[in-house]
Amino acid sequence: MHGLLRSVWDEPRPSPPPPRTWWDWALVGVLVVLAVTEGFLRPDLPLRVLSVAVVAGLVPTLLWRRTRPLPMLVAAFGVSGLVPLVADEASAQMYTTAYLLLLPYSLFRWGSGREIVAGSAVVLAKFLLQAAFDDLGTTDAIGGFAVLFSVGALGTALRYRAGARARAFDQVRLLERERLARDLHDTVAHHVSAMAIRAQAGLATASRPDSAVDALRVIEAEASRTLTEMRTMVRALRGGEPADLAPSPGFGDLERLAVRDGPGPAVDVRIDGPLDGLPPSVGTAVYRLAQESVTNARRHARNATRVDVRVTADDTSVRLRVSDDGDTGPLRPGAAPGYGIVGMVERAHLLGGTCEAAPGPGRGWTVTAVLPLSGAA
Repeated sequence: MHGLLRSVWDEPRPSPPPPRTWWDWALVGVLVVLAVTEGFLRPDLPLRVLSVAVVAGLVPTLLWRRTRPLPMLVAAFGVSGLVPLVADEASAQMYTTAYLLLLPYSLFRWGSGREIVAGSAVVLAKFLLQAAFDDLGTTDAIGGFAVLFSVGALGTALRYRAGARARAFDQVRLLERERLARDLHDTVAHHVSAMAIRAQAGLATASRPDSAVDALRVIEAEASRTLTEMRTMVRALRGGEPADLAPSPGFGDLERLAVRDGPGPAVDVRIDGPLDGLPPSVGTAVYRLAQESVTNARRHARNATRVDVRVTADDTSVRLRVSDDGDTGPLRPGAAPGYGIVGMVERAHLLGGTCEAAPGPGRGWTVTAVLPLSGAA
């Protein structure tokens, strides 16, 4: 139990909350209007002016409910709990006060462990004070506590759901970094192997002075040492699997993605532009992004009959566009919630480029990636 309480106390705030938007201001405006309207329409409301002033005056606390959850909760629950004592009346009985439930929800959703503990004490104190002052029955007290508990549980559930999703995204990014490291290793190992072979051939046919022979021996030794170290590195990345000296699939393998017959939508690949000098890292990235996009389209695009892959290049960058003609929808059946796209975006970002996926202007989805020819940010 002590360990559980300690873990709650040490819980940090989650990722930065979303910024305030027009919707938050609209919510505040609507609640103020509702509070004033309720004050006019309820003649049975005790201390009507004071009740409306308190309820409407506390509405702006919602604007900072994500960034300052504890101070806003203390202010709102403290004032609404003390006013009945000062006025010697049950002045906080307006229906509009239901918006106060957003504050404990925000506390559990966005607050740190210390803030949650402190805020829970304030809410509990206010609840007990109201129960004693208003002489709530057992049923009302249990119902009120159940509502507060449900609000806190909802905030906690969404907090940890978002945390689990963020950890999954981090895992996808880490996996994509590992894949990129593998591809870079395979390509570099291929070229270093060629260097070593050329150095060995030079040694075998050398008829130049001793200095040239010594230089070739140094090249051979360094190349061999580099290959050994790179194989050790990639073996660790691959969980003990042996390293592959062949280069990873690259730009020249894009045509293999074309599919004209068989089940699923046809895949058409078209390449335009001067791509002879494309860096290996960029060529591999273009292939991997196109492969992932085509796989997603053939697997998840609803009622799609065609997938178009277009690659164009200029003097500074290469552009990939993969589109399908399937039905547009927020999520495709059976697709992971954006994890594949996260990996694609991460790979493009690591090479200094961009990658976006969104519904097309007419039908289907479109993936667009732009990579600099330098292959680095």
